[in-house]
Amino acid sequence: MGGIGSAPGNSATQAPRGDTAREAAQALVQLGDIPVKGRAPKTGYSRDEFGPAWADTDRNGCDTRNDILARDLTGETFKAGTNNCVVMTGTLADRYTGTSITFVRGQATSSAVQIDHIVPLSDAWQKGAQQLSGDQRRELANDPLNLMAADGPTNGAKGDKDAATWLPPNRAFRCEYVARQTAVKAKYDLWVTRAEHDAIAGILQGCQ
Repeated sequence: MGGIGSAPGNSATQAPRGDTAREAAQALVQLGDIPVKGRAPKTGYSRDEFGPAWADTDRNGCDTRNDILARDLTGETFKAGTNNCVVMTGTLADRYTGTSITFVRGQATSSAVQIDHIVPLSDAWQKGAQQLSGDQRRELANDPLNLMAADGPTNGAKGDKDAATWLPPNRAFRCEYVARQTAVKAKYDLWVTRAEHDAIAGILQGCQ
């Protein structure tokens, strides 16, 4: 598995303690450079403001959803004739719950595994993304750093909550989760609220 600020691998286990402590310290430094402001109104927010859902931003012939499924699942199979693009089945070691979930593509089954935005797009909109260009918002919505395959019901429970109001039930993943949020917000010049800042700082301090 990668470090606490990296894109996920195919494991729900923790990083080595030394790596976690070092990377938590780095994330705390990064957090210190992120502005603390109040949440802006949600006025004008629409998913469309972040471009078409699951665009092929890296131009590899596969949409972002399938790219992330292929990255995060193990034992994946692909639809014939799609150049190993459309993921049909696989197993997810879910980081949010610490459980193993079987993915089977289908109208009644695909929702068991969803692609989560680590920093929800609505939250990003209210904390600086309104000022980004359309291309920058599209990049944010499709950036692998901000995307992760996750348990569908847990992702639904998260909604557009920030770290002050929602954290993964799997406590072993919380260090990496808030470090990823910090990295995304720093990369796209987004801000945090005071409550969010304090929640992230509290988690990261406990990781050292």
